[in-house]
Amino acid sequence: MASILRAGAIIVAAGDSRRMAGTNKVFVPVAGKPVLSWVLETFQSCPGIAEIVMVLAGESVSRGRQLVLDNRWTKVSNVCPGGPRRQDSVREGLRHLGDCPIVAVHDGARPCVTSDVIERGIAGAAVFGAAIAAVPATDTVKRVSREGEVIETIPRNGLWLVQTPQVFLTDLLRKSYENVSGDVTDDAALVERLGHKVKVYMGSYENIKITAPEDLVIAEAIIKSR
Repeated sequence: MASILRAGAIIVAAGDSRRMAGTNKVFVPVAGKPVLSWVLETFQSCPGIAEIVMVLAGESVSRGRQLVLDNRWTKVSNVCPGGPRRQDSVREGLRHLGDCPIVAVHDGARPCVTSDVIERGIAGAAVFGAAIAAVPATDTVKRVSREGEVIETIPRNGLWLVQTPQVFLTDLLRKSYENVSGDVTDDAALVERLGHKVKVYMGSYENIKITAPEDLVIAEAIIKSR
């Protein structure tokens, strides 16, 4: 699908990888390349993306810049350090992003994203202002107490598992960061608090996030199958 407007991208990869035994997961090899390389190659080749800002942990910035040089990712305009929270890192990315009317925010630990998913997000944001990739929940969901006892079973109807990219009109996302405070787990929550509706579009069950070592095996199988 061709995008309506060319967009900028913020690749957020400044987390501490606590479940990866201290290893920075975005530099772990998958199918012969670092996790981050698969992400950057997809965004580099995506027609709808005009500029990329990569946000890394401070100690990884020089390594990230070298990776960009080695791979000649010409769309990467800046590699900058992130902040203590994910939302602080996205804010830093927005500070370094050029004049792009639309911005796609993507987790650097999601190496299986496709250009199609990115392009549909750009098209959705152009129409609705905010569009986020997600997939319907397939497992049974239960609310559980701190003691490990089931409180209730939550009907799956209407429950979606949110992924990235999350794509917005850039001015809308900047306004959200300027006017809404408090901790959030994703950018869409800030936009929602501002009172703007967010459109959900179908992502991909293959668009997994690397959070634990076993996820690397799954990601490698997905990449090799393509």
